[in-house]
Amino acid sequence: MNLSKNFTLAEMFKSTTADRLKIDNTTDNTVVISNLKSLVDAVWQPVRDQFGPVVINSAYRSLELNRALRSKDTSQHLLGQAIDGEALYASNPKVAAWIRDNLEFDQLILEFYDPAKGPRSGWVHCSYVEGNNRNEVLTSNSNGIYYGLLD
Repeated sequence: MNLSKNFTLAEMFKSTTADRLKIDNTTDNTVVISNLKSLVDAVWQPVRDQFGPVVINSAYRSLELNRALRSKDTSQHLLGQAIDGEALYASNPKVAAWIRDNLEFDQLILEFYDPAKGPRSGWVHCSYVEGNNRNEVLTSNSNGIYYGLLD
């Protein structure tokens, strides 16, 4: 099933951790699928259109997978409202800044970005909640969580 011209539902379920642990990371929950489509339409397809190919690192997570990853049970990934991704031909800080400046979103996090490791370190987490977005911008790294983006 296509969610947009460049993203499929199948890639929203893909997880190497789920594969390794033999966890079923699929769902037929129509609310989750609708949330994923809204998120792709609002954020990730525009990112793809602006920067070219995007790799989805993590999108939907089943509760079992989310717990295996030691994430909170309140993670928006469980609801299909969050995607972690990277553009292949743009730095993560550049993608995060573009999302911040051009798109509506719930939470935008430049995660595990380390300037010492270069502009491709970490990834961009972005969530979207239809009609209820906070436009919260954060950076997280091994030293903690910061408001705003670290450039």
